[in-house]
Amino acid sequence: MKVYRSSQEAAGELKDAAIAIGNFDGVHRGHQELFTQARRLAGTRGRAVALTFSPHPARFFNPELAPPLITSEEQKLALLASCGLDAVVLEPFNRAFAALSPEAFCRSILAERLGARHVLVGHGFLFGARKAGTLATLGELGVALGFEVHGIRSVRVASIVVSSTKIREFILLGRVGGASMLLGRDYLVQGTVVAGKARGRTIGIPTANVAPENEILPRGGVYAGWVQLPDLQIHPTVINIGTNPTFEKADAVSLEAHLLDFSGDIYGQRIRVHFTQRLRNELRFASVDELVQAIHHDIEEARQLLREPAIAISL
Repeated sequence: MKVYRSSQEAAGELKDAAIAIGNFDGVHRGHQELFTQARRLAGTRGRAVALTFSPHPARFFNPELAPPLITSEEQKLALLASCGLDAVVLEPFNRAFAALSPEAFCRSILAERLGARHVLVGHGFLFGARKAGTLATLGELGVALGFEVHGIRSVRVASIVVSSTKIREFILLGRVGGASMLLGRDYLVQGTVVAGKARGRTIGIPTANVAPENEILPRGGVYAGWVQLPDLQIHPTVINIGTNPTFEKADAVSLEAHLLDFSGDIYGQRIRVHFTQRLRNELRFASVDELVQAIHHDIEEARQLLREPAIAISL
């Protein structure tokens, strides 16, 4: 998959393109359906393309009120590549772009630069300065400019409309199973293993202390999941998010991962932590022995849950 850092960079290279437009935060099942249709419409002669934006438009207009992102830009591009797209256009969202009228966007970006033959959007799609353009506007402009517009209905899973907003809600509530259901894969946090206080090692349960790169962490608690190392090996894992209340009173939240049946030095390595299921709340125990007993129970529960590894994305 080729990545273009602007529509200007892609100009003239994407003839007969089927272009899916959106922010695609999370690259969830709704987005995946859009890409499936783009690949179908592109056929063997055209190109299936995602047109997305950097930064997220909400960050441009209201940075203080913008929601945290589910995926980093690096993760989003890797996930888009896994969807079988031929190209991604990462359009800079700046003052000049935000000021484009619907007609100027369709003419200069879609028709002239990207060679659109088909354009795919969600039914609630709004575009152009002051969000003046609607799906109907896009269809009218498509007729004039020579591309066909396809409004794709929302995808539902277990009667829930798949959306980035709902996925954020699930993650922040610790309902990672619900988030996984809408994403089509486990929620992933990527980060570097850094030095911690080594308490886990002193009680015989060593953990990797991860400095997360993602903007959203699941609610504090204990989770079963998987860790993918840089060599792409995947290990079943018990994950703790919290403040270690048995040992100290603290405000800082940490992410610690205990890889089951693993020994090795992974300090300084960039790893990926996949959240499969929440096991329990983080608790303050009366003694270290009670904590150790609870962790061993978590480990056994995780072993039962983690019989098959989640599909991991290589970033």
